[in-house]
Amino acid sequence: MPPRLNIPPITRILLIALISQSSLSAAIRYRQWPEESDVVAPYLALVPQLSLIYPWTFLTTTLLEKNVFTMGIAGLTIFYGGRYLERSWTSKEFGKFLLVASLAPNILTFATLVVLFAVTGDMKWTLASINGTIPLQISFLVASSQLVPAHTVTLFRGIVSLRVPRFPLLHVIGVSALSLTPVLSFASFLLVATGFLASWTYLRFYKRAFPDLETNQSSSLRGDASETFAFAEFFPDLVKPFIAAFSNQVYTILVSLRICTPFSQADASASRGETFMQRSAGAPGGARAEAERRRALALKALDQRLHAATTTVGTKPQPPPPASAGPSVQLQPQPSQPAMLGETNYVPEREEEKS
Repeated sequence: MPPRLNIPPITRILLIALISQSSLSAAIRYRQWPEESDVVAPYLALVPQLSLIYPWTFLTTTLLEKNVFTMGIAGLTIFYGGRYLERSWTSKEFGKFLLVASLAPNILTFATLVVLFAVTGDMKWTLASINGTIPLQISFLVASSQLVPAHTVTLFRGIVSLRVPRFPLLHVIGVSALSLTPVLSFASFLLVATGFLASWTYLRFYKRAFPDLETNQSSSLRGDASETFAFAEFFPDLVKPFIAAFSNQVYTILVSLRICTPFSQADASASRGETFMQRSAGAPGGARAEAERRRALALKALDQRLHAATTTVGTKPQPPPPASAGPSVQLQPQPSQPAMLGETNYVPEREEEKS
């Protein structure tokens, strides 16, 4: 009997919607292909000039792919990335993240294409199709960078070794390069750029953080103030200072406009504790296993000290018996008992009391 796939509910819904919408779109294009060379379904894909009467497309167009290759990539992204994030955050928090990662890039791309049409007067901007899981792909990479910032991925048998926070930038560069070719459209570049900014902003400032019972973290903490999730951490070390200076200026402007709430010192401390627990959770057994490991090391060190102390007492040379001039009663010496682990010698304590 084949093993049963354990897929969380929201991830399962995403996969079903992806396959259903992509298959329906392919059937429509196949049926109308002889009649029209460029077939669009404005009630499935978001088209600025045609989809205003279908407002649900701002959300559903994210789960629409137009060829088998991109649908395969989308399916793998949702299966592995969605399953991992949903199990890490719970279905409710994962659903909120999906809404932000889907709606924000689609709305921003829609507005950008409308502005380009208003500036240039070229109708092609409003007839461009905004669809695909590119926003979800970049958002899942950003979320993974938050959960496992120190994890390293080795490719090609160790030839290439990259930390997880490097993958979002590589994905943005790859999609941007393909958007200059017929493979992807300019809308894809807008989707990956806005998806990167929207997902990072939500996780950095707005997403509710789960309280950790082993730390003093507040249950109302939102966002992630840790240094490992700063915006500059996605970029190479050479340009980090410039990116950090620019992002700090933008952050100051957003705080002055009351769009973002500044982090307090307590929030930063809690985020650092949360990041440590998240890193420990990536290890086998999670945070509890890390605590047990430390406790075992402490007990082992105590065992070694006690063993050394009892060995020293057991090997101490005994003084010779006093010589007697006449016959006397000889006392039978008590056999030395083997030192037991945990035995305590109270003689030093008595000496200290006398002193």
